[in-house]
Amino acid sequence: MEKIPFVTKEKAEEIAGVYPTPFHIYDEKGIRQNCENLYKAFSWNKGFREYFAVKATPNPFLINILREYGCGCDCSSLTELMLSKAIGAKGDYIMFSSNDTPPAEFKYADDLGAIINLDDITHIDILEKTLGKLPEKLSCRYNPGGFFKIANSIMDNPGDAKYGMTTPQLFEAFKILKSKGVKQFGIHAFLASNTVTNEYYPTLAKTLFEVAVKLKKETGADIKFINLSGGIGIPYRPDQTQNDIFKIAQGVKKVYDEVLGANGMGDVAIYTELGRYMTGPYGALVTRAINRKDTHKQYIGVDACAVNLMRPAMYGAYHHITVLGKEKAECVKMYDITGSLCENNDKFAIDRVLPEIEMGDLLYIHDTGAHGFAMGYNYNGKLKSAEILLKTDGSFELIRRAETPKDYFATFDCFDFYKKVTE
Repeated sequence: MEKIPFVTKEKAEEIAGVYPTPFHIYDEKGIRQNCENLYKAFSWNKGFREYFAVKATPNPFLINILREYGCGCDCSSLTELMLSKAIGAKGDYIMFSSNDTPPAEFKYADDLGAIINLDDITHIDILEKTLGKLPEKLSCRYNPGGFFKIANSIMDNPGDAKYGMTTPQLFEAFKILKSKGVKQFGIHAFLASNTVTNEYYPTLAKTLFEVAVKLKKETGADIKFINLSGGIGIPYRPDQTQNDIFKIAQGVKKVYDEVLGANGMGDVAIYTELGRYMTGPYGALVTRAINRKDTHKQYIGVDACAVNLMRPAMYGAYHHITVLGKEKAECVKMYDITGSLCENNDKFAIDRVLPEIEMGDLLYIHDTGAHGFAMGYNYNGKLKSAEILLKTDGSFELIRRAETPKDYFATFDCFDFYKKVTE
């Protein structure tokens, strides 16, 4: 898949003249088109809803774009619930899928009318004690264990994951919940991450649909929805093929008809909790080359660092890099592209062959629209960047300002030190 920036050098320089680099930029047009395609693909399911994974890109401006198409919010913490409440999401439009959950967060989610997705069977007692009685609608997270395979290929290892209930626990949980007055049920599972294949969702769906049929037969539970969660990935590398959401949705429909439809469960709603797929390709980190260092290797230092995008440092993840204005230039130089943290893993690329980079060049780091800004931190006293929305008409809007030193020191505001450092 050819990696083409959604912003030109000229536009990036225009933006940088107002909001200095580094900054994350998002493509409104791309996000809207992708959301439209998702809903078209799953239009065969009357109750379909996407719950955007707030953790992926917790920016209310972007989430509100998705909400225009009917998306809900998938939350996993108190502050994500608070964000969702602030933008007007409530009731069934919030899915609370957390783990190791403080009771107070269950209470806050219930106050919002959110659908609570229980990660562990012990949470039944915790929830009941916290709320006084259980909600009439609850979901349970399922982890079948072992390895998750598509054909003969192992996609991931759910048996090592901390999330979800075992098969016996799931059935026991449904029986307990039903005996305690729960009337409507959901099932949720996340068994593989960032898959670049059209077979993941249909394979996962078949597993969940078969479990749903058995649960209904053995417990009599009224299963209202099945949440396929996330896991549909994006092609970070140019040699990867992009997922086809229409083929994926048709694959899910096929097993839906074969398993649920054939067993009188053709009214079950399908939910998704996509984050990376929804916004990942429609965000980029724009940073400027500010230093060249030639020692044992050739290094290009930029004004961004792992604070702005930590996936390469944390996971060794690949993010494609385009030198803006040199898209057609021959790749002739091998560089490490580095930030300024006092950590040797603060590198956006290692031994990457690129066009020759001159000081002042803008580097466009692709596919940062999910788990990019969101994973930032403040090590070395570094400050998080601004977020910019490239609007459909070509204009741009600041949707989060860059942090300042005052923000960094704000949690000392109850000490005299704060006054001294911010004077």
